[in-house]
Amino acid sequence: MKNSDKNTAKGLAWTAGGAISAGIAAAAGWIIYSRKYVRHNIEMDKALDADRMDFHSEHAGRLSYYEDRSGEGTPLVLLHSINAAPSAFEMKPIFDHYRGKRPVFALDLPGFGFSERSERVYSPLLYQRAIIDFLEGVVGAPADVVALSLSSEFAALAAIYAPDSVRSIVMISPTGFQPPKTGRLAESARQRGAKNKVYSGLAVGLWNRPFYDLVSSRPSIEHFLNLSFEGLVPELLVDYAYQTSHQPGAQYAPTYFLSGKLFTPAVRTTIYKVVTQPVLVVYDRDPYTNFEMLPVLLYDSKNWWGVRVSPTKGLPHWEQPEKTFSAMDQFWSEQ
Repeated sequence: MKNSDKNTAKGLAWTAGGAISAGIAAAAGWIIYSRKYVRHNIEMDKALDADRMDFHSEHAGRLSYYEDRSGEGTPLVLLHSINAAPSAFEMKPIFDHYRGKRPVFALDLPGFGFSERSERVYSPLLYQRAIIDFLEGVVGAPADVVALSLSSEFAALAAIYAPDSVRSIVMISPTGFQPPKTGRLAESARQRGAKNKVYSGLAVGLWNRPFYDLVSSRPSIEHFLNLSFEGLVPELLVDYAYQTSHQPGAQYAPTYFLSGKLFTPAVRTTIYKVVTQPVLVVYDRDPYTNFEMLPVLLYDSKNWWGVRVSPTKGLPHWEQPEKTFSAMDQFWSEQ
């Protein structure tokens, strides 16, 4: 090797080594900063202007929920999405619209809001059981369930395993309608292995909370919420997402979500098609999923309906509330 080539190789090695060292130093610095300066016990306001109650679920521990029982008729149960910083606040437009018109309940799902955030296994089964316990132990009558995004999968599971507790489901921007991939068994096995590896990497105690602090920083929250809005993101939504993500134990459930472990494989064929209750899908565009296979399910299953509410990007009840309420009201009136 010529001297010039040797010098070039040494220079590249030094550059790579310097970059790695700088990366390690930056990561270590952030871990220290997270532990010393990021508050993890911010005082958290109520998500909704309503009575907040606690209920002990046999399978999911302490569940927090908001209720307004002043209305009459079929109970309405609202389930927020699953992401890095969700809570019942996401369902505020729906709760505020229907309160006084019918009994309304908004649940903080396990690991979020005021509900228990203990270090445990978070899985679709846990959320299914939490919803069923809540429907049976608190609501006590067949309910119309409105679920946002990934929680639509949990609502469908609850409807299958507790059919007497669920009258209908409205799914807002649900997951699970992407086209299936070829080689399903091999792909499923590969994905399970990848999810386990990702979770094992994220869940290491040394950097689990510091990594989550990056994901749940105000700039990060604003960035991801901006992707879900055609227009401006309501500042109150950003503020509450920041509050609820800066609580003790706030990192545990999102770590399972970020690892992909809360999604049910092939949910469209294994779960959605098995639901017998009436289901309405409210959708338009969504930066985190797509609805390419929705027409197939609407064609095959006569208990499913779909309404496109435009222009929206995943949160139509925030950006187009009247169109969303009108679609839901028409759906319920026909059941």
